[in-house]
Amino acid sequence: MTLTVTDVSLRGLVAAILEKTSAPAAEAKAVADHLVDANLMGHDSHGVQLIGRYVDHIQKGLCKPGTRVSCVNDAGAILQFDGGRGFGIVVGREAMQAAMARCKTTGVVLMTLRHAHHIGRVGAYAEMALAEGLVSIHFVNVVDHQPMVAPFTGRDARFGTNPICIGIPGTARTAPFLLDMATSAVALGKVAVARQAGTSVPDNAVIDAAGQPTTDPAKYFGPPQGALLPFGLHKGYGLMLACEMLAGALSGNGTIQPETPRLGGIVNNMFSFVVDPARLGDGAKIHHEFDELIAYLKDAPTMTGEAVVIAGEPEAKTRDIRIRLGIPLPPGTVAELENAAIASGLGYNALKDLKKL
Repeated sequence: MTLTVTDVSLRGLVAAILEKTSAPAAEAKAVADHLVDANLMGHDSHGVQLIGRYVDHIQKGLCKPGTRVSCVNDAGAILQFDGGRGFGIVVGREAMQAAMARCKTTGVVLMTLRHAHHIGRVGAYAEMALAEGLVSIHFVNVVDHQPMVAPFTGRDARFGTNPICIGIPGTARTAPFLLDMATSAVALGKVAVARQAGTSVPDNAVIDAAGQPTTDPAKYFGPPQGALLPFGLHKGYGLMLACEMLAGALSGNGTIQPETPRLGGIVNNMFSFVVDPARLGDGAKIHHEFDELIAYLKDAPTMTGEAVVIAGEPEAKTRDIRIRLGIPLPPGTVAELENAAIASGLGYNALKDLKKL
């Protein structure tokens, strides 16, 4: 049975679990807020269902709370950082804050972050830039564990889900554009959530260990393990490979090729551009084009009778609904929270204080 809870009580529980697992209070709160915000926006794959893995990685030394980001190359408009296996959500914010501050001086910044634990929902970093009126583009790869996604025409997994994110500021008339997507047909977390909820995954998203298409999420996990597929056939595969080279190789950490260690954790590397659009000419003209383009798209007749959707709108709508009506947690996610509370030493009864709706 699905449990529906308030975001406030869920933030408190997740922060308490992380604090009990040795995370400093400020970091525990930052990570909890990030995960619960992902749930609020409908990105349950990047929400609190991850908490069990975070606790496990901390206890195994694969995630190191209390670690600050380290700048390893400051070359003006180029900034490179090492996360030292600290919370990716924490070191990612620190790296992004530094990139945005430098962008105000240089107009454009290329920032790389390597060796960070899971950085979470990449759209959160674009939102940081949007709040400062900045454009940002992000490419991410995933290492430290077995691959999950097959290359185009391949049967065995060779990639992580390698997300791409683009954020473009809005205007007084038009909301910002925020595209945040995995280059796999679905994120691995969505397959995990589907298994927890007892539902299917979409067609053309998963193959079993024999390379046969399936909509059963359990066939991905095996054993033996199947694989996710890239979105858009060869197009998604090409972007997935670009993420691997940009974020993995150019950050200085590594790609998912077998020489890169696989210790069973989650390590993200990120390659980002941050741009100040005020340096790109007539701001009024840019805003006019943005407004008129979105209006033109919204005016298009549709096959469903509903308005054309712009990237970022579904998340904003879901956030409004879930703040009012609560966050639904399928039984599998509730079990993850219970197990994480026990593993952290907080105890099974920690969930009794979750405020239900």
